[in-house]
Amino acid sequence: MRSHDSSSPSGNGVGRRSLLKAIGAGAAAASFSTLGAGVAHAEEEAVVDAIIIGAGYAGGMAARELAAKGLTTLVLEARDRIGGRIWTGSWAGEQIELGGQWVAPSHRLVQAELSRYKIGVYGDPAPERVVVPRGGKLEPVTPAEAQALLEPLWKEFYKGSEQYFERPAEPLYRKDLLAAVDPLSLADRLKQMNLSPAEFDLLSGDAAVYAGGSMTTGSLTGMAQWYQLAGGTYESYGTTIGTRPVGGMTALLRAMLDDSRARVRLNSPVAKVTDAGDRVVVQTVDGKRFVGRTVVVATPTNVWKNITFAPGLPKAHTQATTQGIGLPNGTKMWLHIKGNVEATSGTAAEGSPILMMVPQKQLADGRLMVAFPHPSLDVNNPVKVQEAVQQWIPGAQVLKSRAMEWGKDPYSAGSWGFRRPGQLLQLFPQIEQPHGRILFAGADIAQGWHGAYIEGAMESGKRAAQQALRLA
Repeated sequence: MRSHDSSSPSGNGVGRRSLLKAIGAGAAAASFSTLGAGVAHAEEEAVVDAIIIGAGYAGGMAARELAAKGLTTLVLEARDRIGGRIWTGSWAGEQIELGGQWVAPSHRLVQAELSRYKIGVYGDPAPERVVVPRGGKLEPVTPAEAQALLEPLWKEFYKGSEQYFERPAEPLYRKDLLAAVDPLSLADRLKQMNLSPAEFDLLSGDAAVYAGGSMTTGSLTGMAQWYQLAGGTYESYGTTIGTRPVGGMTALLRAMLDDSRARVRLNSPVAKVTDAGDRVVVQTVDGKRFVGRTVVVATPTNVWKNITFAPGLPKAHTQATTQGIGLPNGTKMWLHIKGNVEATSGTAAEGSPILMMVPQKQLADGRLMVAFPHPSLDVNNPVKVQEAVQQWIPGAQVLKSRAMEWGKDPYSAGSWGFRRPGQLLQLFPQIEQPHGRILFAGADIAQGWHGAYIEGAMESGKRAAQQALRLA
């Protein structure tokens, strides 16, 4: 990601930023010059209107929105790349996504941004067969047969969600109804349905995937809100998987950051954030200090506890980072399976070594597949991986695999966000509120498409930018 020199803000609000200007344009210019060179002395301070911690979609949206109002921004990113839990890479000679991968027609902010930057989309291969659990084994059926089996069960699973999420983009609109359902886990909901063992298996794997392996971890309201946001039908919810941006998931983010002309400083993990009353001081782990009118913490909630905040975090924020919202065991695995392999999708029962598969491109020497394994599968053991794949595709030969274990990533400490039981009512709306001049953003704390979707990150980043403008 290239860095841009940020121009000085102009127009309304300049007088309100007089403190920063008093520090000295020369000091700011020296700090910016140092940043561009990649070297800085411990006590040098970059003076900007807003410091954004995290170069994912929440940070990118905040930077772009603030730049549009004439404010200068500095983005501090812990990793050596942009994207956060979005990571476009290459493997097996193809572009792959090691993190979030799909966008949906119902993601209105994403669609608007794709249109703005003239970025197209394309679809994954359509499944030729769907694998379902039956009698302790996995059996292939046609896509039509799978829909006939699953649609009525999922309709029953989400029964009532059209009422308690009457306005799914405003999750607390029917707070009175949520009191009875927000404490429920996905496992609790399945128990309420009095399913046969066969019916239970048909739903348990899909629910377990989204909860990172165990249905007890994820909340019913987490999935039910996504379902209603997508349109409230089995068919509409299916559109949340399968469509990808041309150029990869980071292509849009790169366009937004370029548009913002923000300074993006990579390899800069943050150690401390101090609200000094009329400014915020951010210190990185290597001792460098940066000053802004506000700071937007656009990192996963799971890593807030690794940053020292002065003053300390409010109760809701402390609870979120202590409990975690990003799933600790969420792992995504890419497979390269030898030969001409049918485009196979489906879910297995909870506890299966591989819980879900999604077909990807057929290459000359084999098929690429995306798999979401159970935490018990040793994804670094080729023998175990092949045994697990052969439950899905008998006789399959795995040429190679690549897994991203997001829980082991120090700068995310978990995979996609998924609220725990009770967290919606316990954390919201407090977790969205400013803490003095310290603001928070990220898909984990979005009101709408929370957790697993860049739509939520954009929503949250936009909200944080609006809060920052009020403080500028």
